[in-house]
Amino acid sequence: MLLVGDVGATSTRLALLEPGSSAIVRQTRVPSRECAGLEQATREFLGAAPSPADRAVFAVAGPVREGRAELTNLGWSLDENALAGSLGLRSVRLLNDLVAMAYAIPELGPDSLRSLQSGRPVQGGTLAIVAPGTGLGEAFLTWDGRAYRAHPSEGGHADFAAIGQLQVELLAWLGAVLGHVSCERVCSGRALPELYRFLRDRGTAPETARVAGLLAAAQDPTPVIVTAALEVPPCPLCAATTELFAAILAAEAGNMVLRVLATGGVYLAGGLPRRLLPWLTRPEFTAGFRDKGRLSPLLAQVPLHVVTRPGLGLAGAIRYALASTDQLDP
Repeated sequence: MLLVGDVGATSTRLALLEPGSSAIVRQTRVPSRECAGLEQATREFLGAAPSPADRAVFAVAGPVREGRAELTNLGWSLDENALAGSLGLRSVRLLNDLVAMAYAIPELGPDSLRSLQSGRPVQGGTLAIVAPGTGLGEAFLTWDGRAYRAHPSEGGHADFAAIGQLQVELLAWLGAVLGHVSCERVCSGRALPELYRFLRDRGTAPETARVAGLLAAAQDPTPVIVTAALEVPPCPLCAATTELFAAILAAEAGNMVLRVLATGGVYLAGGLPRRLLPWLTRPEFTAGFRDKGRLSPLLAQVPLHVVTRPGLGLAGAIRYALASTDQLDP
């Protein structure tokens, strides 16, 4: 059997597949921070020896180099050979999680997408994926004449380019504490609480006692902010936080088009874009995506979609594993 996993800073998803098939025999999802590491999570999922799996593919939230990965926002260090040995598997393959997501993109149908801008896609044009989750993941796909091939990127750790006075103030506010301010620091799940505190401290809107109490009691403040922003009526400070986040995401999605010339389209993936659809479907969002000076006409032709299908990382890892069966053997 083949074991496939999607290992993120928030949760780890594991699935066992029927031999030679994408059919899932069983699967689980566990909070990553409740596990000592991937080995523990996998052992608990597989159960007693002997293992029902002989090979594994894990999509992991971090760069993969020579069979090793450091999970940026989780602190786990992973090694293909060490995992294979400790778990009694014939082989283990580590795959960047955004690369895994990218492998799933060409298979998505209209029912898995919410189009924000239809554009005029170039046939065989490069596709880009921007996924704000716990961190900010990015990847892209290029056409080789027969199929799309996925490529990793750590563009989420590139410098944040502030637009307008509010974002300039945010850059200075964060820079005083962090030094280097990357896109991930202002455009991810972990960034939303920082945006909230920044807007609160500058007096953009008052903090309500109810939301302050919820935030103080929450292990993860991000869902509290998002939920309060979507209430009717919304919490003004949470709504301002979400508006700032959406503006930064729109600009970064446009930047990704320019970096890789993504004339085939941009796909916003992950839980945050799905949750924040009411904000992303506003005309201000697509306007921010297109606002690239002399290249704005190019951006106006690029399709922009939100991926509404959950579990994209696991789906992509399965697709990669089945397409690369002959490469997974040691």
